[in-house]
Amino acid sequence: MPWESHRRLQWLLLACCVGSLGAQPAAPPEQQVDVTARLAPLQQGQAHKPEKTPPAVIWLNPARPGVAPFVTPGTFTLLQKNKMFTPHLLVVPVGSSVAFPNADPFFHNVFSLFDGRRFDLGLYEAGSTRSVVFSREGVSYIFCNIHSEMSAVVIALATPYYSVAGAQGAFRLKGVPAGDYDLHVWVEGQKQTSLDRLTRRVHIAGALADLGEISFGRPEQQQHLNKFGQPYEPAPHPIY
Repeated sequence: MPWESHRRLQWLLLACCVGSLGAQPAAPPEQQVDVTARLAPLQQGQAHKPEKTPPAVIWLNPARPGVAPFVTPGTFTLLQKNKMFTPHLLVVPVGSSVAFPNADPFFHNVFSLFDGRRFDLGLYEAGSTRSVVFSREGVSYIFCNIHSEMSAVVIALATPYYSVAGAQGAFRLKGVPAGDYDLHVWVEGQKQTSLDRLTRRVHIAGALADLGEISFGRPEQQQHLNKFGQPYEPAPHPIY
């Protein structure tokens, strides 16, 4: 073999070796799992009708330290109209801003004294709007300091893996990466101690992961207090 051809062959072999050493194997695609669960009343024989299903949310936080899914804050609205908040339940990513427009022809005073986000928007008139940034994860119970019948719930989450219960109490989360998670549950009317007992570690794998039944008891009927921690007084005059 001529010297030039031999040298050319050596260069080709060296290039192939370098290319082989530098190539990295492709990472296997991340398994995506559909997750299901369902609400179930604790009392045997209790009718499980759509109107009996309380508002409820489940969410999954990755159990492995340092594995935090990305959530994008957004802008949301809780409308005040006809002495009601609409929607009654709102789930938002942490860092989101929630506007509270007053569409009633009288004053409102939106406040929350719970751990999710404590705030007091003060008295504001018809046609005006005030906003709150929900900067930490948690459940905020929202009320009006003037109208005791008004209530709403804002749940701020640091995970995109959540589901709001459907009319029949069914939950479904799509495209959850396989792995270990802490399952959290919120059901309206349940004591926090009861909800804490529902928190558990779950392993998500396969095409479909069924987390089974999530039991809830009778709702606790409690009359909330005003922002000063006192019972509500009758409205001072009819424009309120």
